[in-house]
Amino acid sequence: MSGVRVNAELGANDMDITNSSRHHSENLPYVHKMGVPPKQNLVKEFTTTLKETFFSDDPFKPFKDQTKSKKVVLGLQALFPILNWGRDYNLSKFRGDLIAGLTIASLCIPQDEIDPVHNKLEYQRLAFTATFFAGITQVTLGVFRLGFLIDFLSHAAIVGFMAGAAITIALQQLKGLLGIRKFTKKTDIVSVMHSVFGSIHHGGKRNKKYFWVPAIAPLISVIISTFFVYITHAERHNVQIVNHIKQGINPSSLDKIYFSGEYLAKGFRIGVVAGMIALTEAVAIGRTFAAMKDYQVDGNKEMVALGTMNVVGSMTSCYVATGSFSRSAVNFMAGCNTAVSNIVMSIVVLLTLLVITPLFKYTPNAILASIIISAVVGLIDIDAVILIWKIDKFDFIACMGAFFGVVFVSVEIGLLVAVSISFAKILLQVTRPRTALLGNIPRTTVYRNTLQYPEAMKVPGVLIVRVDSAIYFSNSNYIKERILRWLADEEELLKEHKEPQIQYLIVEMSPVTDIDTSGIHALEELYRSLQKRDIQLVLANPGQVVIDKLHASHFANLIGEDKIFLTVADAVLTCAPKVEQA
Repeated sequence: MSGVRVNAELGANDMDITNSSRHHSENLPYVHKMGVPPKQNLVKEFTTTLKETFFSDDPFKPFKDQTKSKKVVLGLQALFPILNWGRDYNLSKFRGDLIAGLTIASLCIPQDEIDPVHNKLEYQRLAFTATFFAGITQVTLGVFRLGFLIDFLSHAAIVGFMAGAAITIALQQLKGLLGIRKFTKKTDIVSVMHSVFGSIHHGGKRNKKYFWVPAIAPLISVIISTFFVYITHAERHNVQIVNHIKQGINPSSLDKIYFSGEYLAKGFRIGVVAGMIALTEAVAIGRTFAAMKDYQVDGNKEMVALGTMNVVGSMTSCYVATGSFSRSAVNFMAGCNTAVSNIVMSIVVLLTLLVITPLFKYTPNAILASIIISAVVGLIDIDAVILIWKIDKFDFIACMGAFFGVVFVSVEIGLLVAVSISFAKILLQVTRPRTALLGNIPRTTVYRNTLQYPEAMKVPGVLIVRVDSAIYFSNSNYIKERILRWLADEEELLKEHKEPQIQYLIVEMSPVTDIDTSGIHALEELYRSLQKRDIQLVLANPGQVVIDKLHASHFANLIGEDKIFLTVADAVLTCAPKVEQA
């Protein structure tokens, strides 16, 4: 009734306008107002960021609401994973671990001693010092939870590294397989093949009849080949064997580590570099096999474990150690299920050094080489390389960079190339993020990329641009200029077809996860540039972090809070009628 009384007092024209406006507003859906998040506490925000950076896996979650005794048990399980998976250990798993452990032991036992060098004692002391500081570096990285650093090794880089390492290791085994005495110590393919072809005159026909032993199973192959070499004395016919192995365990070397003097700084530098390289290589290998057996690698635990191993090793006459690609491959192929295979290997190696070292004297190098070759060749994943090529060409470049770096130079260079290319990809994505023009999918309120959906229709008088990245100092200027280029191209196209010019530019900000002061400054410049062209800047769906910063910087007040909408559809709904009226 009140509406009727009001209308009775209005003139005819006013009644038409009012009824038209009411009819129009009744037909329009409700436009949701953009929510303003509550003011964030600085300390809480900093704490949250710190937690997500260093404790993203929430390692303390299992300890919540637990009794003191249970917390002790969980803590011990975190430090010693065997206490966790050991509860479900069974005979079936032990069978695979036993075979794998014995197989790996057969490869670990026949190792060369350190080559004679001048000032051997100083050389050994420097090696032990470097090993000590390599371990300290690794433990420090793990304790401070810097395991996220290994995430710079992409899947593509690991695939390339794995293939390159497999080929490099297989080529290195040609020394033992062909019985070549003078073999290069370099790992690149050119040097290796030069050694092979340069030594072909004594490695072929004379020893050919002794290469008949097939590697049916690694451990059986070692036993059978050792037995036959022993009874036939094949070593007298140029078959290369392990020969003499020094008996006994390593003596303590704690007193040989440099904790002062001129070699301390040198040992520290070498140790830090070697520790980082060893860690990167070990984690790359770990991730390779983790992907095969579908489990996760905890980078922080890997760092602490490797570091502890090297610190203890430096005190027991060991040099820097890391995960072995070849032995890991053999371990995997031999049926390893758990870390028990390493325990078996350790026990066998210890007993061998103390008691049965002479039994391995007649093990032929050729059989050890063939075991390693058969294991690593299967790790070259051609299908994965093809898939990477189909999915992402930049990933393919990273893959090939790692592969050729390992094959033609060294494992370290391959890893360096892989990480460098991964960094370059990240920088390129950050500094040159994607943007897209959006259009309306017919018969919906959905707005999508016009390249992906050619049927998506543009809204007359409105240009909708989506930014697919956070807006930082590194890309803010590019994003502003790219949006203005979109606008210039669209205006040129509209002018050519004699259609109405753009009056509203809507920036879809759903993918914009964050923005810094440079980003806000770029939006201000964009706003001023649009004002000179009589074009209104409208924002759609900025996230909580972004909208909070837009209000804190007063940018929301600059463009007007009525120019910030929950969705693109709401923004278009509000802008389009004004375009029609104009």
